[in-house]
Amino acid sequence: MHVPFGNMQIHYNQFKQEIDQAVSRVLNSGYFILGPELERFEQEFAQFLGVKHVIGCASGTEAIYLALKAAGVNSGDDVIVVAHTAIPTISAISMAGAEPVFVDIDPNTYVMDVSLIEAKITKKTKAIVPVHLYGQMCEMEPLVDLNRRYGIPIIEDVAQATGATYKLAQAGSIGDYGAFSFYPSKNLGAFGDGGAVCTNSQEGYERLLKLRNYGQSKRYYHDEIGINSRLDEIQAAILSAQLPYLVEWNARRRQIANRYTEGLKDSVVTPVEIEHSPSVYHLYVIQTDNRNALQKHLLDKGIQTLIHYPVPAHLQKAYKYRGLKEGDLPHTEKAAGRILSLPMFPELTDEQIDKVIFEIKEFIKQNPNKAIDPNTNTDPNTNIDSNTNIVVNPALVPANSFTPPTSIR
Repeated sequence: MHVPFGNMQIHYNQFKQEIDQAVSRVLNSGYFILGPELERFEQEFAQFLGVKHVIGCASGTEAIYLALKAAGVNSGDDVIVVAHTAIPTISAISMAGAEPVFVDIDPNTYVMDVSLIEAKITKKTKAIVPVHLYGQMCEMEPLVDLNRRYGIPIIEDVAQATGATYKLAQAGSIGDYGAFSFYPSKNLGAFGDGGAVCTNSQEGYERLLKLRNYGQSKRYYHDEIGINSRLDEIQAAILSAQLPYLVEWNARRRQIANRYTEGLKDSVVTPVEIEHSPSVYHLYVIQTDNRNALQKHLLDKGIQTLIHYPVPAHLQKAYKYRGLKEGDLPHTEKAAGRILSLPMFPELTDEQIDKVIFEIKEFIKQNPNKAIDPNTNTDPNTNIDSNTNIVVNPALVPANSFTPPTSIR
């Protein structure tokens, strides 16, 4: 049995009718850029998130960039962020002309250790970018407190956590801005590149509309320097067709995660969730000392896995100029050497999941004492039951039950 890491063909075939109808509707309209499909999706997604405004753009990377610029980040400013993330997060900061200031992660959840942020704040700090990684949100209340005390904008990187909640508030709705990616493999994915920014700020919204479209206030009148970053009509229509299924897909991801955890909790280090913020498992990431050998074993058995991410941003050649070296972010670096992402997508079958579990256990039997590091801070038995806090219908739950201070809204 072959177990792919993901399978967009299965996904398309399962929802072929809805997607084909959406694409056909756009093609027959003859309207392909900044039209009614984008407006419709922006309104629907804003309603889902419980925010006032959504602005579609060309990618998740540019969503972060646009949010940074709308928040007033300029050349030479500092932006606090983790090094344990996909490099596009950091690329967006560089695109804005700013400098990434790296902080370490919580070794249990892999997201930003918010207790380390205040020590990094200087007069040059103009934004904080918490990355909601693998489907798990960061602790947001301490960030809201920092925003209240320092006035530093919070820009949530929600690329891997669309539909996740923090005390029932949707990911992206708590900070000044939320930046989303609709890359095909995301929890809500387009059939190409795409992204969006959400905000409750009217001023920020109006600026984002200009920034994504050459800085225009109206056609051929340019108020500021902008870029071309528009979510096209076809992708917007495809996203609208899929949005009603997002909660169901995320619930299935949690079921898959629960099956993995139950089968693997005594063999490898399994994910840990923040109690009041259930993960939507964009990725299911384990830890083991013998990661590379395990990955090869699984590939030999027809199981595809990936590493997210093998080299932290602060050790990448492109960002070594920031002056950090090995040992500066110990939890980030330790995780990078031990993590392995298992197959995770809603159409994954129980039989495929069980094959992955079986082969990992077989490898552990052949390589005893090489799975769980006794010195790790991560407790593999502290997982929250996967059925806890699953929101089966967002319409039944207030989208923003967690209310941040006015200054961040």
